[in-house]
Amino acid sequence: MTVQPNSVEARDQAYQLHSYTNARALERDGALVIDRGEGVYVYDNSGKRYIEAMSGLWSVAVGFGEQRLVDAAVRQMSILPYYHTFTGRTHGPSVDLAEKLIQMAPVPMSKVYFTNSGSEANDTAMKMVWYRSNALGKPEKKKIISRVKGYHGVTIASASLTGLPNNHRSFDLPLSNILHTTCPHYRVFAQEGETEEEFVARCAGDLEDLILKEGPETVAAFIGEPVMGAGGVIVPPPGYWDAIQVVLRKYDILLIADEVICGFGRTGEMFGTTTFGLQPDIITVSKQLSSSYQPISALLINERVYAPLADESAKIGTFGHGFTASGHPVAAAVALENLAIIEERDLVGNVRELSPLFMKRLKAMEAHPLAVEARGVGLIGALELHSRDGFAAGQLGPKFAALMLDKGVIGRAIGDSIALCPPLIVDEQQINTIFDTFEASLDAFAKEIGAD
Repeated sequence: MTVQPNSVEARDQAYQLHSYTNARALERDGALVIDRGEGVYVYDNSGKRYIEAMSGLWSVAVGFGEQRLVDAAVRQMSILPYYHTFTGRTHGPSVDLAEKLIQMAPVPMSKVYFTNSGSEANDTAMKMVWYRSNALGKPEKKKIISRVKGYHGVTIASASLTGLPNNHRSFDLPLSNILHTTCPHYRVFAQEGETEEEFVARCAGDLEDLILKEGPETVAAFIGEPVMGAGGVIVPPPGYWDAIQVVLRKYDILLIADEVICGFGRTGEMFGTTTFGLQPDIITVSKQLSSSYQPISALLINERVYAPLADESAKIGTFGHGFTASGHPVAAAVALENLAIIEERDLVGNVRELSPLFMKRLKAMEAHPLAVEARGVGLIGALELHSRDGFAAGQLGPKFAALMLDKGVIGRAIGDSIALCPPLIVDEQQINTIFDTFEASLDAFAKEIGAD
């Protein structure tokens, strides 16, 4: 990329530190500037069009440029541009959205607590779990179990829950009292000769062994994504969640379902909780809640969680936690309109209708010489590439994603896996275009690295 003096790219290099980016490489190469979006497409500042096959960051369910969401924001901005939900204050949009989320919840829930990102939601879930244990007179019951390769955010607490090395390295993480158990990726973590059923039993056994080692009286909660997203789109084997929940119930351990990526239709149901038969005590949501048109997230908590929190707040005099923008009226209004669009246009039905094509095209790429595994559910999937001599682990994915970007499709490299997560409004022709481009990119990449 040639960066012109005083261009957007040059000023970006001069002034901005980016997330999940090699800062020195950005200084050298510059950033891709996305200028506008329309439907499943985005355009850079030279006018080039891309299919945004990652929905931004797994999140733009209704596509880009949805006028109804713009209008909802403008209407609310003109009425009440901001108010808070501290000290017994409230406003209509936050009440309406809380009511809507309780009505939509896949299992009975009692209350909604608003935050501004998935990281904040999972961070708050940890604090709620600790507060609850103290309220119940169990101050030792504070440990939380996550999983290797799980992703739950980047605050100090939520990054500790995350089970990915680069979220811990050089940050002095994870915090104490955060534990990690076996990742449910059968191909990678199964032992030689182990069937899927045996692998599931071992995952549950590993969890139980960890609980017993730490002491059941010290373990408060288990957190997991129904389908792991940023860990590489890892779909658990059949029976996995049933086996895990048996262990959690046995030792009176709360289940937190991180639905930040799966929620609001991605898996072919409104929630991944339904797809995989979870019975969580806390559900965290964000991303497709507002299609990321506004920053907003939420925790749905059941009565088992809420009642001790309420009692403790009465004892202390307050629930001493909150964010300036929790339940922000503009964000809540946009989220309500976004959920209305998802329901009115039956976008979950669109996922169910198109998932067979999406998965057929994805699975077909396993036959390519560069491919090792395709995995996915609904409209979320990933293709993992074979490691190659001359390439360190994790180098193939970014190089391939750059080639696909050049051909007009935006995917995401997760190590040597390429993830796809198109907007829920995607149609059959666009899915075929995504995979036609993916396949052409595989062939071109194989020639480039001498693997054809």
